[in-house]
Amino acid sequence: MSSVGDAGVPPRLSDDRVVVTYVQLIAGFILLILGGEALVRGAVSLARRLEVSPLLIGATVVAFGTSMPELVVSLGAVLKGNMGIAFGNVVGSNIANLLLILGIAAVISPVVVQRRAVARDVVALVLATIMLMGFVQFGRIVPWQGVLMLVLLGCLTSFSYWYERRCNRGAGVVHAEEAEARHTLPRHYWLSVLFVVLGLAAVAGGAHLLVDAATVVARAMGISDAVIGLTVVAVGSSLPELATTIVAAYRRHADVAFGNVIGSSVFNILAIIGFVSIVRTIEVPVEIMGFDIWVLLGVTAVVAFVALVGWRMNRAFGLAALMVYGAFLALQYEGSFKP
Repeated sequence: MSSVGDAGVPPRLSDDRVVVTYVQLIAGFILLILGGEALVRGAVSLARRLEVSPLLIGATVVAFGTSMPELVVSLGAVLKGNMGIAFGNVVGSNIANLLLILGIAAVISPVVVQRRAVARDVVALVLATIMLMGFVQFGRIVPWQGVLMLVLLGCLTSFSYWYERRCNRGAGVVHAEEAEARHTLPRHYWLSVLFVVLGLAAVAGGAHLLVDAATVVARAMGISDAVIGLTVVAVGSSLPELATTIVAAYRRHADVAFGNVIGSSVFNILAIIGFVSIVRTIEVPVEIMGFDIWVLLGVTAVVAFVALVGWRMNRAFGLAALMVYGAFLALQYEGSFKP
């Protein structure tokens, strides 16, 4: 299906279709927020009942749970052949994590992180981003590359857990705090299972509505699926991380807020791109290869440098990050509407 009409003019939607599409878009956002939160709370509650350590819960359950919307959105998009939304969602989500979400967190409460506590995860994010950039240069991400990503994620998680249990470094404290930050959890086993099931159903339903509505909007506005994936879909699927980070920042748990952003970003690359590319080879949109992947690398490098040097991410940093993100969005849509 083409994104424009036969005369090169985007197809016009009827008034009723416009209303239905935007209702779908909003409903998709709401379901992703509620579903993501229910899924994480249910999963954390089950893990605690199974006597899983807070360290492992924070390092895996919370990170994977908050990244589930991105996974379902990207998987649904790639199965429908919308490669721009599938890949753009991950790249855009990481850019939103590091600029929008971290920027809002810094504005609410200055972020000061301990270098020892974040160094390994930050380095892992940088290396994962560099690896993704290398794969992208071939124009596609194929199944063996996806398998490699998942294997590396498994090795990273296993090593992190073993090392923190053995050496008791700062990163383990941060991951444990991420788990402990979930104050209101289901009290009964059956209720925890219900939260997980309903959360997964809500995320799946929200992702379906969001992808369908975003595709219609993109084609009606004459812009590419990649731009919609990088912006609207990326922000929508990042809403659970945004909610979690805002709460952590408001409670002045800067390390939890930062750890959530970094952990989610690592999962987005290694778990989501890895799994989706195994299901179907991802054809990388040309516009992402030429611009957006470089933006992601640059933003990741800046945040990593600030964290590893130990600089304080104050409100000025947060406002600057939000301004850069606003400029990124403006460039996306300004470029799309050129004749």
